[in-house]
This record gives sequence, structure tokens and C-alpha cells, in this order.
Amino acid sequence: MVYTPEYIEAARIVLGSVDLDPASSDVANQLVRAKQYYTIADDGLSQHWSGNIWLNPPYSSKLISHFVNKLRDSYQYGDVSQAIVLVNNATETRWFGTLIEIGSAIVFPHGRVKFLVPDNTNNKGSPLQGQAVIYIGNAPHVFLEVFSGFGWGALLIPKTVKEGDICLITPRNRSKEQEASTSLTIC
Repeated sequence: MVYTPEYIEAARIVLGSVDLDPASSDVANQLVRAKQYYTIADDGLSQHWSGNIWLNPPYSSKLISHFVNKLRDSYQYGDVSQAIVLVNNATETRWFGTLIEIGSAIVFPHGRVKFLVPDNTNNKGSPLQGQAVIYIGNAPHVFLEVFSGFGWGALLIPKTVKEGDICLITPRNRSKEQEASTSLTIC
């Protein structure tokens, strides 16, 4: 088992606090410092999820979709306020599509994320493929500002936006003169 990387510090800035890590361990929570966390023994999928969530789900194909669906349902029911999810960038999978559908923003890190390995040697493991960090909530611009140092990112347009709708565009790095203006575009 590998543990959450340094991205958690950035997640705390965006979320304000980590209320729940539903796929954690005692060792991992020393770094995550979630107010509440569920271990394998707790069976996080059978527990109630609420508040600000940090989720680095098990990468097993048999489990990850269950964690993603639980997050989606908890967010849509209004129990989860916002969430940051760290997963493989498996864009071809149904579970990744589910995250994108409910997500507000995404960052693809430069290079592979280095995970801490619990062998007391400070070794860092690296997955075989790249990762994605997905934000779900009402502060996608804050997420992109904080996480932009890790890689490139983008706002996600909800499925409810249809071709021809007018979308508000707020580009990063605007000058003081530009801050007062907004830019509209046709989606």
C-alpha cells in the first residue's frame, strides 16, 4: 500500500479542511490529517460521507468505480460539500467519465505523482501511468490557482451546458484593468 503524496497540502488550502478521507489508513491519516477517516476494516463504502472530502481511492478496477459512485451520490444528495480526488488518468473508463460529469475542474500533473511508501525509508513509489486531480465543488478557480503548480488544468463544463449557451470565461492572470471586465463566449 502507498500513501497520499504532498498534494494533500494543496488540497487543504482549497478545501479549508479535510473532513473525511473515506479510503485511508492510520499511517496515511498522519499525513492527510482528516477529521474522520475510514480504513479497510471500517469499510468506507458502507459509511456516511459528508463535508469536504479527500479521496485517493483504491486503484483496483473492482473497487474504484464503487468509490466514485459513492462520491457522486453523496455529492448529488448534498452531503458532500466539495471533494478533491486523486486517480489514474484512465480517461477510457466509465468511472473516470463519472468523475468528469460531476467535476468542476481537473489538473493533469507534470510527470507521475510520487507516493510515499510505508517502509520507513522515505522511498517514493511512482505509478505506471499518469494521474489526474479532479475537483468537485463551487470553487474551481481556487482549485486551479492552487494546483496549477503541479501541472496543467481546465475548468469542466457541465453536461447541462449545450452548444450555443453563453458561458462566462474568467481567464487566469488577468491584469488589474481586466479584473473589472468579464468575457463572454458561445460554448
